Amino acid sequence: MANIVILGAGIGGIPMAYEMKEHAGKENKITVISNSPYFQFTPSNPWAAVGWRKKEDITINLAPVLKKQGIDFIVDGAAKLEPKKNKVTLESGREVDYDYLVIATGPELAFDEIEGFGPNGGFTQSVCSVDHAVNAAEAWEVFCKDPGPIVVGAVQGASCYGPAYEFAMIMDTELKRRKIRDKVPMTFVTAEPYIGHLGLGGVGDTKGLLESEMRNRDIKWITNAKIDKIEDGKMDVSELSRNGEVEHTHNLDFKYSMLLPAFRGIPALRDIKDLVNPRGFVIVDKHQRNPTFTNIFSVGVCIAIPPIEATPVPVGVPKTGYMIESMVAAAAANIGELLQGKEMSHEPTWNAFCLADFGDSGVAFLAQPQNPPRNMNWASQGRWVHWAKIGFEKYFMHKIRKGQSEPYFEKAIMKLTSVTRLKEKM
Repeated sequence: MANIVILGAGIGGIPMAYEMKEHAGKENKITVISNSPYFQFTPSNPWAAVGWRKKEDITINLAPVLKKQGIDFIVDGAAKLEPKKNKVTLESGREVDYDYLVIATGPELAFDEIEGFGPNGGFTQSVCSVDHAVNAAEAWEVFCKDPGPIVVGAVQGASCYGPAYEFAMIMDTELKRRKIRDKVPMTFVTAEPYIGHLGLGGVGDTKGLLESEMRNRDIKWITNAKIDKIEDGKMDVSELSRNGEVEHTHNLDFKYSMLLPAFRGIPALRDIKDLVNPRGFVIVDKHQRNPTFTNIFSVGVCIAIPPIEATPVPVGVPKTGYMIESMVAAAAANIGELLQGKEMSHEPTWNAFCLADFGDSGVAFLAQPQNPPRNMNWASQGRWVHWAKIGFEKYFMHKIRKGQSEPYFEKAIMKLTSVTRLKEKM
């Protein structure tokens, strides 16, 4: 009997457990380890941060769900990984041995890299976790009673940009509903070289679509931005030129700010030679397997992917849900083949898909493959995106509750692109 351990219980970890159940057979054991007792649907956090969702709306208590599927569940954080001993030591001191390990932890949020940054001891909010979003919603209600300037965006080294655009537009929509938008100057600050770059070099006309949306909503922007320091109500920003020199400096006032951080690997993995890169992200080959420790696989935001291109300010590459889904499918199938004594044959497609909701409309984009040049380079906008994301949230949560493994994103993309193309032909 093989013990397959999955570190992490998020959008990568739980689908990985379900997929692994399909490939491992009844004779092998699957264990999920997480520092949280619940699954959270991270894409809904921008809604939660303005009070459109409660925590209970976008979380699922995992113990009964996983028990029903015959999957062991340990609620305990990983403290130390010893890949040469095939062992994970947890924060409680408990040791867990494995035959195969799948790392799906997600990242550590690097708020400490900028003075005054972040929700814990800093002066900005976050939508990176459901608890951050709940705290952001409390601060939002205080802000709306005495509104003023907003600064929103993503800092240097960030690799996730969609939620920053979403939250800017969602705040705009909510402020209009409260009839106080006229009291709130808004500035979007981003490390991207241009609006709509998204860490992907743009997808379709995301530059034009997002610039137009921001102009229509009276949101100013600063690109090639490096956040130098944040104080209570003050933010120092350097705007760099194409050759990386400081071209302008900005001292921005704010009463409310949400900035997405850079990511890095979790402490339990960092500095393990040949497992992770200098930033702590797990090194994987075309089969999602680490080349050195060949019984370790990794999926999701915690894997190492080099930037698409050099930019004046460091910009990371996003790992979208569609991309993570393909990693999960390949990793599970490959472990299944190894368990049967076969050679691995599955490779992920690494395509990018995003539904960016703006509260009353939205932008969707699809890049196949993620890095240019691409076979498909598609972007579309409209009110349908808002409703599509609501529907997808409900669909994904339903499948997690039922313990069902299937290509969520693949099915959604096939429907969305076919419907949109039909509309465009009419």
